[in-house]
Amino acid sequence: MPSKLPCVDLCIFLLTVLKSMLGTAQSHQHLQNSDFRHEFGHASVKLTFKGFKVETGLSSREGFSSCRRKFGVVQASASHTSVVQPVSYPPNNSTDELRKKSSEAALILIRHGVEEAIEAGKRISNIPVDMIYTSALIRAQMTAMLAMTQHRRKKVPIILHSESEQAREWSQIFSEDTKKQSIPVVTAWQLNERMYGELQGLNKQETADRFGKEKVHEWRRSYDIPPPNGESLEMCAERAVAYFKDHIEPQLLSGKNVMIAAHGNSLRSIIMYLDKLTSQEVINLELSTGIPMLYIFKGGKFIRRGSPAGPTEAGVYAYTRRLALYRQKLDEMLH
Repeated sequence: MPSKLPCVDLCIFLLTVLKSMLGTAQSHQHLQNSDFRHEFGHASVKLTFKGFKVETGLSSREGFSSCRRKFGVVQASASHTSVVQPVSYPPNNSTDELRKKSSEAALILIRHGVEEAIEAGKRISNIPVDMIYTSALIRAQMTAMLAMTQHRRKKVPIILHSESEQAREWSQIFSEDTKKQSIPVVTAWQLNERMYGELQGLNKQETADRFGKEKVHEWRRSYDIPPPNGESLEMCAERAVAYFKDHIEPQLLSGKNVMIAAHGNSLRSIIMYLDKLTSQEVINLELSTGIPMLYIFKGGKFIRRGSPAGPTEAGVYAYTRRLALYRQKLDEMLH
């Protein structure tokens, strides 16, 4: 295990399912503009490779339906592989079956808190983390990075850059050891804090003087009333939950353990979805900074486990047999 990894800002990771499909190919060229079909009982999945962009389709006795949502896109050349986009699944009835059959995965939520990030990291030091999602704001990214310095697995979080072709090209990793010892970090503006519009930059007294205490209280504590040129909690929830469903939940469905470092309102919105809270309940929900919350995703359901108390409390990590075995494996590796 290398003691220090190169300072690069991209982790290249391969989708296991695509790798197994491509394993029989004699060369990259043979796959271009070709098809792959696999049978599943009465249905089959067809993958069409066009310059290494993968289109998927699901067919059955009732006919063929096109899967428009991304399954995965791999862009490659003869010498290296570039960014692999996150997995997602087709928006049809088969999604319910996938949820029921999905393997267990851990979901960790952390509200940004730079000073508390080290302690937060200690609390999750025995919980597996395969992918990290943060907002586009530095304070959330710093929280994630600092927390992971305490993880016993000692993998290095590396931010994925996909903002341009040049960014992707300049951020490639060519070391297999580096890939194995890194965790991809995805930043998304959809996980940003609620945008307060004309209230931004004002302290509480300035806000009250300008708009009146009653109006400010209404904006802050209501679900669907936005401040001038800003967002309501409802508007924040629309973008945050949509991103969670489209990008993060598919990773959990595939068995990936995910950590999200974000903000009070974006995390409240996600928790509203996970715990099926009402708009009134989410308004009254308060989240402490730097205190991780753990959910277990299994059988298509999110099970809330609260906050791990610390790395020395064995019972915290025995919520499931899988987490207990993971900690046992860490103990064996590090002793």
